[in-house]
Amino acid sequence: MELSEFIIRNPRVCNGQPVFRGTRVPLRTVLASLADGDDGDVILQDFPTLSREHVRAAIAFAAASAVDDMPYAELPLS
Repeated sequence: MELSEFIIRNPRVCNGQPVFRGTRVPLRTVLASLADGDDGDVILQDFPTLSREHVRAAIAFAAASAVDDMPYAELPLS
């Protein structure tokens, strides 16, 4: 999935925070909804300008960010 097809950052839209292309819906709003346990159907009801692909792009963005930003915790030896 090419994230730039779904997520953009433009200084003239929502002060430059990442939003979904063609909307003013911030990426972090959808990620927060997912973290709160909302499923895709609830998010699509709350934000009718989004599609299932937008929700998948949000998850893909979070996964890619986690790989780049999270330190690996030491695992105890068994």
